[in-house]
Amino acid sequence: MQEVRTRFAPSPTGFMHIGNLRTALFEYLVAKSNDGKFILRIEDTDQKRKVEGALEKIYNTLESVGMDYDEGPDKPGEVGPYVQSERLNMYLPEALKLVESGHAYYCFCSEERLAKLHEELAAKGASFIGYDRHCRNLSAEEVKAKLQAGEPYVIRQKMPDTGETTYHDEVYGDITVQNNTLEDQVLVKSDDYPTYNFANVVDDHSMQITHVVRGCEYLSSTPKYVLLYEAFGYKQPKYIHLPLINGPDGKKLSKRHGATSYEELIQQGFLPEAVINYLALLGWSPASTTELFTLQELEQAFDIAHIAKAPAVFDIEKLKWFNAQYIQKKTVDEFYALIQPELKQLTEGQSELAERLQANSELLARILQPRLNVITEVTDKLSFLPALPNYSNDLFVHKKMKTTLESSLEILHAVLPEFEQLDSWTEAALHGVMINYATSHELKNGKVMWPVRVAATGLQVSPGGASEALVLLGKQESLKRLEQAIEQLKAELAEA
Repeated sequence: MQEVRTRFAPSPTGFMHIGNLRTALFEYLVAKSNDGKFILRIEDTDQKRKVEGALEKIYNTLESVGMDYDEGPDKPGEVGPYVQSERLNMYLPEALKLVESGHAYYCFCSEERLAKLHEELAAKGASFIGYDRHCRNLSAEEVKAKLQAGEPYVIRQKMPDTGETTYHDEVYGDITVQNNTLEDQVLVKSDDYPTYNFANVVDDHSMQITHVVRGCEYLSSTPKYVLLYEAFGYKQPKYIHLPLINGPDGKKLSKRHGATSYEELIQQGFLPEAVINYLALLGWSPASTTELFTLQELEQAFDIAHIAKAPAVFDIEKLKWFNAQYIQKKTVDEFYALIQPELKQLTEGQSELAERLQANSELLARILQPRLNVITEVTDKLSFLPALPNYSNDLFVHKKMKTTLESSLEILHAVLPEFEQLDSWTEAALHGVMINYATSHELKNGKVMWPVRVAATGLQVSPGGASEALVLLGKQESLKRLEQAIEQLKAELAEA
């Protein structure tokens, strides 16, 4: 059997859109699930749209998600080069073969004529606004004369103007298009650069690509590729069109729905493995009820037959759920390394706090990992550490804990000297002080711990409890905050 070969062929025009990344992932999985090869090809013939640094983003994205390609610009195989601008000498000779065989022709129409033609057709309300095939039937003598005169030209594909073209898609089945709706597309432009469609076919054939994977928006234009393959006499690849990715409102995913590039998602605190796992399920369903897959597990589970036709919905909340699962799977060391950028930002200019957090990496993992959806939430959840936020004494009043301003003041007055006398500032020691007080005064634990935690954090909700907050703050800062809470409560009760 022929080796399965797929290719990801991005243009270096900016960020990696998650739709492009999903396509790359499916191309990768089609190859790897069949023990095939995944090829990276850079399509950079449209130099006007090329963005500085975009090529590096492509390489970095594929590396960060673990999609290792078998051949590419930096991994040359036998069918290179793998950058289109380095293959320019291949395209014009191929187009001239089609001219000789009668499947393409020289077109000498100027841009001004074409613009005027389109205006006239639009004004008439024409259902099809394209090229009128003005040069299609020029005689050999007329073509020769124009070429000798140096008139600029493009080479166009000669589409059949009657009948229909049918091809088979692995997802959507047989697709039929009326030939009279297909424009005589340009294959080679006046600067001898190939068009995207033409270069695709030439490159895919020369690189022995067996499966072409792309979005379903190309379903209606694929006959152009099919007819080119037929004109050349090439063997057709298998076509796999992927369902659209829509936003929650049912419209095609765009900037209005929030982050749409891989880089933006990473900046927002999503993990590469969570993004890949989620994207795999946008348009594909596993045979089992399992949702969590590593990339290697996806390689084993993937099956083209389970690709859906219906549009997939990109739900950021669902992605957050996936991300949380992967965060929770991290070891303490992995998690601490992961949150380093957030901790560095949080502790800027506070070396003592930074050292204390490093010394309590296990504690941080224990209180943060179960509570994080994205890594960037670390800064918000630990915001009380660098500085005590301004807070209202109303936080001390909690119906369920049965705490009041008076009871909170009394408890803080009682535990403060106990805390001061501690030689060991540990969770166990701090927890023991509060539990002993609650037991000796026949109080529920929460009635003691609530005011201590509020005094330490100034927050209604914080990761971990009173003991964890006090350990992270350190003894000196903790005592200072408890003393401040006592003064706040005294002042308000004195005014009452």
